[in-house]
Amino acid sequence: MARWRSLVVVGAVMAAGLVVSQPAQAAEPYLVGSGISDVTGPAAENGMMGYSKFGQNTTGIHQRLRARAFIAVDQASRQRVAYVNADLGMIFQAQRDAVLAKLQQRYGDLYGERNLLLSATHTHSGPGGQSHNLAYNLSILGFQKQAFDATVDGIVEAVVEAHDNLRPGTVSLGRSELTDASVNRSRTAFDQNPAADRAAFPQAIDPAVTVLRFQQGAREIGAINWFATHPTSITNENTLISPDNKGYAAYRWEHDLKGVRYLDDDSTGFVAAFPNTNAGDMSPNLNLRPGSGPTEDPLTNEQIIGRRQQSAAQQAYNGPRATIAGSIDARMRFVDMSAVQVDPRYTPDGQPHRTCPGVVGVSTLAGSVEDGPGIPIIPEGVTNPFFELLKPFNVDVPPWLISCQSPKAPAVPTGQLQATPDVVPIQLVKLGQLHLIAVPGEVTIVSGLRLRRTVAQELGVPLENVLVQGYANAYSQYVTTPEEYQLQQYEGGSTLFGKYTLPAYQQEFAKLATALKENQPVALGARPPRPITAELNLQTGAVLDTPPLFKSFGQVLTDAKPAYQVNQTVTVTFVTGHPKNNLHRNGTFLEVQKLNGGQWQRVADDSDWDTTYRWTRGGIADSKATITWKAGAPGTYRIVHHGDAKALTGTITPFTGTSRTFTVG
Repeated sequence: MARWRSLVVVGAVMAAGLVVSQPAQAAEPYLVGSGISDVTGPAAENGMMGYSKFGQNTTGIHQRLRARAFIAVDQASRQRVAYVNADLGMIFQAQRDAVLAKLQQRYGDLYGERNLLLSATHTHSGPGGQSHNLAYNLSILGFQKQAFDATVDGIVEAVVEAHDNLRPGTVSLGRSELTDASVNRSRTAFDQNPAADRAAFPQAIDPAVTVLRFQQGAREIGAINWFATHPTSITNENTLISPDNKGYAAYRWEHDLKGVRYLDDDSTGFVAAFPNTNAGDMSPNLNLRPGSGPTEDPLTNEQIIGRRQQSAAQQAYNGPRATIAGSIDARMRFVDMSAVQVDPRYTPDGQPHRTCPGVVGVSTLAGSVEDGPGIPIIPEGVTNPFFELLKPFNVDVPPWLISCQSPKAPAVPTGQLQATPDVVPIQLVKLGQLHLIAVPGEVTIVSGLRLRRTVAQELGVPLENVLVQGYANAYSQYVTTPEEYQLQQYEGGSTLFGKYTLPAYQQEFAKLATALKENQPVALGARPPRPITAELNLQTGAVLDTPPLFKSFGQVLTDAKPAYQVNQTVTVTFVTGHPKNNLHRNGTFLEVQKLNGGQWQRVADDSDWDTTYRWTRGGIADSKATITWKAGAPGTYRIVHHGDAKALTGTITPFTGTSRTFTVG
């Protein structure tokens, strides 16, 4: 429990009958805290989440993945909200359930379904296998408990740190615009929307940058920076773990500009989260080709798009800001999106309609050609693993469901198979005058506009004070407008619950808004069932590590050269064990150490932009680690590798390898 609280002095009673004046409003009406932790899963032989590409398995780390947490407490009402943004592809219901269970073990009912908001940046370059729904684990070959536990534990640690850091403070709201970090990858679908909607986005993008600045007195503790673009600068050819452009934006602000060193024992550093909003049709690939735009190098693009987001966010952070004032509150419930009866006031034709059980359309499996192909549709005669895994089930789409999903060309009735969720959580969060619509999916910019208009009208607040928080609390693919759905582009084919998915969300979020405005409780509703394939896993773990003949663990195979120039690449290769033996979460597989005053000091690790850690298998049980570093400032250095080896008995033994000493001049 937080032990810090602002005190309001009401004066001393000097004599009987003295009237005591009402206390003035506190200068710091909130308690605020921030926290950060590592959510990096297995760095080798774990399928990656986002592109649904079979065989895209992790082979190392470019930069680690982090969860960033913020807590705000209204000191007057004691209401609070815990907000988390994590460098993950999605947040799944299974993760949310596990996080809540751990938090409730620690804090009781202080953090619960209603006031915990979990969101993902949507990077496509992290380990997958963290859902209980089969469709999201297919290309990963099943549920990966080690990856799942890494995300759950890291999120919980970030919330705990934010809770422990709660102090009296203030929150302020800034805005700016960014027009060169996104492009509409589904322009033909966007153009199907009415002119009034299109007019809100003259460039067919959402340029809004919205920033919350958190302070404890004069101390800046962090910022939440919303902007709509996909973290897909890195293509589906990549196999190194990376937080992509949004993670780079956070790293640049935290590490480069604020001096945060993630492995130092400092829980009071600056935390910069870069969550997504309605990014369903927003791509960072400005030339509308994977890995293309503004350059033809994906890593350079990641850095440029990330830097642009950070710069725009910092402009809003330092520019004119409105002080957040008013109550903190939230409403949340589960909705069965397979059977929502939609009122005519939310539908384009003014007629009642309904949603449908989840169905993946054929165009979903084709993937997004602008960001990267998904599961390939291969003609007869070639086995497709997607359909092989579903053979035990009846995958025929019944005629009524085909009609309900029209004009979608259905591929698999994933909702009826529990391969995708039909029951999803929806949440509305109030932070003073700012409201967050937490949607469990990917919302196109016009869909986001309509959701915001609906909630703003219901609450009676300005549109700019209502924001869509995408990729929140669970995942159920896309949300397009009925007009966009009609064209059945990738996003429309991925809108699981049919043409009236968005109107259904408008209706259900309007109900939450009414309850919030009228201060009425909301029943949670029936939770989603646990799928029978929840923890199906076809991927084997690490069994045994053995070094090559006449070699030992940690031994250098390829050493550093004696000397380098600044910006040259240092490469060292070590005999190693499997990274699954120890994830080194909140640690590192590598250190770049510099000799300072006769002492070796760590100056870089596997979180840093200028390092890479690559793992390759040499045989059945032997492997090597290749570490690179883009040489920095002049000095004397060495490269250190931290690894772990597994014996046939299951015993895991840590080891360390060290390169020769070299100079940079």
